[in-house]
Amino acid sequence: MTSLLSAGDPTPITSRTQLVDYLARGERPREGWLVGSEYEKIALHTGTGAPLAYLPDGDVPGIRTLLEELTGCCGWVPGYDAGALISLRTQDASVTLEPGGQFELSGAPLPTVHAMVVELQRHEAELAHLAQRLPLEWLWVGANPLHRLDQIHWMPKRRYGIMRRYLPTRGRYAHHMMQSTCTVQANLDFESETDMADKLRTSMGVSSIVTAMFANSPLQHGRPSGFKSFRAEVWSDVDPDRQGLLDHVFDGSGPSYDRWVEYALGVPLFFIMRGDDYLDCAGLRFGDFLRNGYQGHEARMGDWELHLSTLFPDVRLKTYLEMRTADCVKPAVLPALPALWKGLLYDPGARAAAWDLVKRWSMEERRAHRDAVARDALDAPAPGGRFTTLELARELLSIARESLRGMAESATLPGGDFVADESTYLDGLEALIRSGRCPADLTLAWYERTQPGPEQIIAHYRASWAEY
Repeated sequence: MTSLLSAGDPTPITSRTQLVDYLARGERPREGWLVGSEYEKIALHTGTGAPLAYLPDGDVPGIRTLLEELTGCCGWVPGYDAGALISLRTQDASVTLEPGGQFELSGAPLPTVHAMVVELQRHEAELAHLAQRLPLEWLWVGANPLHRLDQIHWMPKRRYGIMRRYLPTRGRYAHHMMQSTCTVQANLDFESETDMADKLRTSMGVSSIVTAMFANSPLQHGRPSGFKSFRAEVWSDVDPDRQGLLDHVFDGSGPSYDRWVEYALGVPLFFIMRGDDYLDCAGLRFGDFLRNGYQGHEARMGDWELHLSTLFPDVRLKTYLEMRTADCVKPAVLPALPALWKGLLYDPGARAAAWDLVKRWSMEERRAHRDAVARDALDAPAPGGRFTTLELARELLSIARESLRGMAESATLPGGDFVADESTYLDGLEALIRSGRCPADLTLAWYERTQPGPEQIIAHYRASWAEY
């Protein structure tokens, strides 16, 4: 049995220039820009509606069972952590487990959203195969709508044990974030430091509007929580060192590789890896580790790469940009997230128009809006009084649609459907937004009409989105 875990690049860090150069390594010419997506969903046992444990129990499958089944039928390569099967990989994509068993597909970087849709359809077919063979249900939702944290099982990934101990010392929602939340994320490229800076500022600037558009987690413990995106509320209090909006992105100097390095050096590590072992150094700022080492270990480039993946701002810079503020939604609407971000960021005119909507906001207003959309989504008041959040959302959709049409990326999907351009993937989301609603609004209206029990809530989150 071979572990696929790796401590990464063993090159010692001897200068700050190495850290800057690592980020610059992501630069890619415009003609080579790709789009990636990641999304998480929840597996429950059919009949009991209980979250799956890692190990099977009698006739009840475990999360490990799902991974084994996919390894056997679908060509995924298994990955292990201290002997426990915890991931699946192909050359460019992976299936990994979040701490509470959330099942995440990290898709391959692809040239178009059309290709992402083909990948999504293939993954849906794999999930359907599992549901045919095993008694389980898939929930596409931003946060577990039914279960208490003590009902959700922890996965046996050693890094999660360190995070599980440390993060509750930093924020009251730490375990909620780890065990119950699900996101859909888009990953995009940049061609230069200036291009990265413009995309980072714009995407972080409009990120709270996108949160409102995709709000899809209004229920907690089977009833309304008071938040249309409980997931967004959770991310308000996880770890102030590494979450949220970053001041330096919006000040007069603007973002740069060096300023991101400065930010990351000030954030504490969770752990470093040496060989196959995790060394718990939670609370040790990376800058101090770089200067002083830890238990005789000097900082390596592999430590830096791992550390960057444990920062949780609303938009994250690695060797590409990650947009991280949307709740997971149903598969039919899922492609709207990468389509929206591609339309807004891969065209300079669209990017400028999107930034113009929010450039006058102060830092205090940005944070207040971020908090407000967690509770009220599209009904949240917007800073300045020029527009409502709903109007801002509609304008973002219009900007992205026009941009995607201008790119004119057409495709014929498996099954023979011809798609003229990628703006078609905004249709389902735009129908909602034009009616003044986000996914959570539909759920709350349905809840009020039906007063559902657990079985009905499970059915609601696995239902087709064709009706929308």
